[in-house]
Amino acid sequence: MIKALKQFFDDQLSQPQADRPRDHDLQIAAAALLFEVSRSETHTSEQERDKITRLVKRQFQLSEHEATVLLDLAEQEVHDATSLHGFVSLINKNWTASQRLQLVEYMWQIAYVDEQLDDHEVHLMRKVQRLLYIPHKQFIGAKLRARDGDR
Repeated sequence: MIKALKQFFDDQLSQPQADRPRDHDLQIAAAALLFEVSRSETHTSEQERDKITRLVKRQFQLSEHEATVLLDLAEQEVHDATSLHGFVSLINKNWTASQRLQLVEYMWQIAYVDEQLDDHEVHLMRKVQRLLYIPHKQFIGAKLRARDGDR
């Protein structure tokens, strides 16, 4: 089933063939990190899933259907992963500092969907900050923008 979903998503992308696997993998890695934040509270709420969908659609200019397929793949990847290393290393190799900072801000937005932070979310966010090489000042700025922004 996963293979069929990946094939379908590849067929739906309008990017050149040579760029597809890298972009596709990066999209899955970013979405997986968003899901990881939502999973830190034992389960992903419908509000969190809706927010992740909106963020992914905006970030990657995807249709509703493409976003749904991407999120299904990302959720499966998070479920199967034993660590964040694969996701983070792919993002670090291919994204600029500003793209990584935007992802962290999106992650904060997911953490704030329920209007409160728990210790697991904060721990995960600090871990991701270090792994994505986000300076502390920028990390806090992203957190404040996410907290004060439109949720």
